[in-house]
Amino acid sequence: MHLELDTILLIILFGFLAAFIDSVVGGGGLITIPALLFAGLNPAAAVATNKLAGTLGSFTSTLMFYRSGNLELKSVMKFFPLSFIGSLLGAWTVHVIDPALFKPLMLVMLIAVAIYTIIKKDWGSVSTYERLTPKRLLIFAAVLTLIGFYDGFLGPGTGSFLMFAFLFIGFDFLRAAGSAKLLNFGSNVSALILFMILGQVHYAIGLIMGISGIFGSIVGSRFAIKRGSGYVRILFIVVTTVLIVKNVYDYIKEIM
Repeated sequence: MHLELDTILLIILFGFLAAFIDSVVGGGGLITIPALLFAGLNPAAAVATNKLAGTLGSFTSTLMFYRSGNLELKSVMKFFPLSFIGSLLGAWTVHVIDPALFKPLMLVMLIAVAIYTIIKKDWGSVSTYERLTPKRLLIFAAVLTLIGFYDGFLGPGTGSFLMFAFLFIGFDFLRAAGSAKLLNFGSNVSALILFMILGQVHYAIGLIMGISGIFGSIVGSRFAIKRGSGYVRILFIVVTTVLIVKNVYDYIKEIM
């Protein structure tokens, strides 16, 4: 596949912008998937190639949050296998069940996340996390596995769902963002491995977008860390709302 200069510049620009947003609250796929389709990739290759770029970006933002002290690697790392295995199972299930069947459920969940976050104005402003009881820990682990499954199976909104899960157990927005990026990295790597095995990844485009995404992740993470939880909360609500609007539009278009 021959890449024109204007196509390469588009990939670099949108890779940077997507990673800037994705580094904090997720939702970068809203920008990168259309850009990859515009570059000439088919839908399957676009999703697979986006995972390569997303893996590089999520690793970078995870590192940034860890270095800033907003990611307790030891306590969160134990959940890493859950998102990894969940995503692998989800990506495999795509070959058995049509992901479109679950889009209405995903839309309802995004709306619930947005409404809850808007109503709870002080939620996530400070950390209220306490050690989880065995029962709550089991429920939390199951939720993270399901979100990982969802990322491999469908994908849009994974960052929002992961952040919401950590906010729900008492993390503030910055700690929730850092923890979510680590687990999102796990689900991205898992799906990427499967797509690589299936030969669906366009490495040249994915690496170009991924490298620009590294810089976007650095800038986005630093901006969030500097601005604090209030900024992350606003960005979280905005991106979740955009995801809702985008999926409502797609759903209406499909049924009409």
